[in-house]
Amino acid sequence: MNQSLSVAPNLQEHTHENPVVSKQQLTKQLIVLVLEMLLALPLGLLLAKFQIGRVAWIFGGIAAGTVVLQGCRIFYQYSPQPNRTARKVGMALVGLTVGASNAHGNLASVASGIPIFIFLTLFLLLSGTCIGYIYSRLSKTNLLTAMLATVPGGVGIMAAIAADYNKNVSLVALVQAIRVTSVVILIPFIAKTSTGNYSPQTLPINPTWLNFEPFQLELLLLVLLITGLVVYPAILFKIPAGDFFSALLIGIGFNPLLHWLPFVGDISFSPPPIINLLGQMLLGITIGEYWGDKPNFRKRTVVYALMSVGMTLIAGAIAAILAMQLTSWDWLTCLLVTAPGGSAEMILVSLALNHNVEIVTTGHLVRLIAINSSLPLWLFLFRRLDEQLSEPV
Repeated sequence: MNQSLSVAPNLQEHTHENPVVSKQQLTKQLIVLVLEMLLALPLGLLLAKFQIGRVAWIFGGIAAGTVVLQGCRIFYQYSPQPNRTARKVGMALVGLTVGASNAHGNLASVASGIPIFIFLTLFLLLSGTCIGYIYSRLSKTNLLTAMLATVPGGVGIMAAIAADYNKNVSLVALVQAIRVTSVVILIPFIAKTSTGNYSPQTLPINPTWLNFEPFQLELLLLVLLITGLVVYPAILFKIPAGDFFSALLIGIGFNPLLHWLPFVGDISFSPPPIINLLGQMLLGITIGEYWGDKPNFRKRTVVYALMSVGMTLIAGAIAAILAMQLTSWDWLTCLLVTAPGGSAEMILVSLALNHNVEIVTTGHLVRLIAINSSLPLWLFLFRRLDEQLSEPV
């Protein structure tokens, strides 16, 4: 597992050889990130005017990451790699806000549906395996690369695994980025056009973005400090999706912990909206960076990538139909649970839609655990099968 999830050297710039070069590269990465944030903010505000809800900040981040990286390549001949640290910070901030929103939810009743979540996850994994095999045969791509490209998982994680095994990192990142972007765009659009009573939640521009009360600021700094102290070891020991899981648990347990302390009164803390906004922008920026980092692909490569993504979306729709038959959930909840997008992004969409966040969160957490815990097994199987298929008859 440690080998599978390690960050590959060729995904990062080689800055360890010279301390001066390292500082220069870090400075450049920081400048790029600041430019992306400065661009993502007005783009998010502009997109929010179109009444698409809080997911506007994800879209603003995607556009900003793409534009800034392409600008660096075209005008400055500088090709920064996608910022994995920014995505980890975004995942932690999103996990914290999602956990806080679920703190008062009835998670016990949701947990009773875990067998359904496991069944849906297995269905999606099997479907992804079949789609990966079809994609490898059509595109003449080796099986392991095709599986890494088509199995629902994080863009960064799958690209890092591809680099570890000397596979086509750019192709894996392309297909994964198309899938995540497509789902993040399609789900809110479907919800808005198909649900008559849907009204997207917007994030008002006012002082409530950040609560300036001293006590609330102290609690915010405390919860961010605790999150950092817990998330860092999770990342250090390469716990699958540890940044998101750890922050999620902190968000759920922070208020109960405060109430348990004898010297603390009856207080309730909720992360200010700006934390959610920053997390969404960072997630969007890192998705956009994978778009901006793409080399020129042939039309045939892009067509096959779109075909595989289309098949993945169809598999998600079939899984949603199965979920509707097996549960009492409405169609939108089933769609959000089975959507083959990034887990953090889909949970954010459910939060923005204010629609059964507990169910969607549990479903995607079960899928994350299943995918990441089974990585060593299916990587071994796919490598062996790939070797057998490549052997001359």
